[in-house]
Amino acid sequence: MFYLNPQYLFYMLPAILAMLAAQLYVKAAYRKWGQVPTSSGATGLDAIRRILKVSGMRDIPVQQVPGQLTDHYDPRKKELRLSPSVYRGNSIASVAIAAHELGHAQQDQEGYFPLQLRSMLVPAVNIGSTLGWILIMVGLLLDFIGIAWLGVFAFSGGAVFALATLPVELNASARAKKLLQNSGVILTTKERQGVNNVLNAAALTYIASLFTAVMQLLYWISIVSGGRRRR
Repeated sequence: MFYLNPQYLFYMLPAILAMLAAQLYVKAAYRKWGQVPTSSGATGLDAIRRILKVSGMRDIPVQQVPGQLTDHYDPRKKELRLSPSVYRGNSIASVAIAAHELGHAQQDQEGYFPLQLRSMLVPAVNIGSTLGWILIMVGLLLDFIGIAWLGVFAFSGGAVFALATLPVELNASARAKKLLQNSGVILTTKERQGVNNVLNAAALTYIASLFTAVMQLLYWISIVSGGRRRR
């Protein structure tokens, strides 16, 4: 129903296009630098081992998980999970992604507050994203605008989470660049350019996610505000 609503398209079409553009850019950067090998010969796993050796970080288990771009750090189990192409690949893209996830592990070991804040928001966001739109619909259908606004408040958690995620991801990328260079995993100007390209492209997806979450929230605010004016 909402996709046929001109008001929905007004708010969400720019966000959808921004997300698609960011995803295409990420895939293009990954495809380009995924074909350029590191001059050191390091794979994603090698990069992590070398960085851990020279950085003074505590040892971290590394697991291989299926899929592409499924790489992540699990703060609950304190382990890194890398896709096969990153785990075994010796490309610029592989070491950049591996180092980015290791940046999250470093944040966790240091007690980086934005990461802790994001983790604390997860339960509220999961509940709010499900409950929010239900409260909005119930409030509008029963003409209880107060309930609808409560739904908007619950739904706003998604935008708050996206906002909290942005500094966490940008900081992890900044850490990754330093870790790769200080450990000698990347050695040349071209390699630094490739790492920057891959990580900057990834950052755009989080910016696009924040834009999408904000536009979605503004859409629901406009719907509930319109319902209030019709009373």
